[in-house]
Amino acid sequence: MFNRVTGLQPLKALCPIGVFDSGIGGLSVLRALQKELPQERFVYLADNAHAPYGEKSENFVSQRTHAIAHYLQTQHQIKALVVACNTATAAAIQGLRAAYPTLPLVGVEPALKPALALSSTRRIGVIATRGTVASVKFSRLLASVKNEAHFVVQACNGLALAIEQSTLPDPSHDAQAQITRLLQTYTQAMGHFGSAPGDIDTLVLGCTHYVFVEHDLRTLLGPDVQLVSTGEPVARQTHRLLAAASLLNAAQPEGAEPTMRLLTTGDLKGLQAAAQRWLGLPEEACEAVPASL
Repeated sequence: MFNRVTGLQPLKALCPIGVFDSGIGGLSVLRALQKELPQERFVYLADNAHAPYGEKSENFVSQRTHAIAHYLQTQHQIKALVVACNTATAAAIQGLRAAYPTLPLVGVEPALKPALALSSTRRIGVIATRGTVASVKFSRLLASVKNEAHFVVQACNGLALAIEQSTLPDPSHDAQAQITRLLQTYTQAMGHFGSAPGDIDTLVLGCTHYVFVEHDLRTLLGPDVQLVSTGEPVARQTHRLLAAASLLNAAQPEGAEPTMRLLTTGDLKGLQAAAQRWLGLPEEACEAVPASL
């Protein structure tokens, strides 16, 4: 929004939106955010040095989440924060809201309610990390819709890490083979997928990493199963919060910094490869930061 007196945008509106995940999974959310808010600047932090969050304790994930939020606010002056990680949202979003009451905050959660609108058989699958599935936040979410459909929930240990490893430069055949094995194992454990009565006809991708294996899932489950992720709803909610706070960036000023900056606490080459593969960004858009931030 422009200032009615000076005709200029508030300086805060020119600040970037912070986005973070334990690794490269949140790039799927970043991609949706960029599409929804093309005039905005973004700074993305992948906490690869401490990934995967889904197999860490809730206390550890909460501590990392608060440390990253502090870093992004103090070092990059973010105007909003998107927690693009289901596990971190479940572990820490309430604490973040208390610690940063004036900062627009958006978390992600498995899209159970959107899945309800799509399912005809009323059998819905949910795949997520162990940390998400075991969280109190997810239990409450599941309880809120348990009478509207039958949900088959599957924790997918190791899948997010396998997806991370598959994005490394010249990924080995073993990494992709491991993803295929894990997907087969976990989906077979859930039951039959399809469109017939009693089949699971909708699958919720409860981890941002899983968006990057949508093609594998479609090949495995067939064309009748609908896959539901959270990137687009999160992007729309971020848009709404920024508009309500008069923080939307009307346009990129001439000579502005690059619109997207990607940081990692871990392997730089891995982030560069993922950024090129899924966002079309050059290596120069990525940089390493201390793991101890």
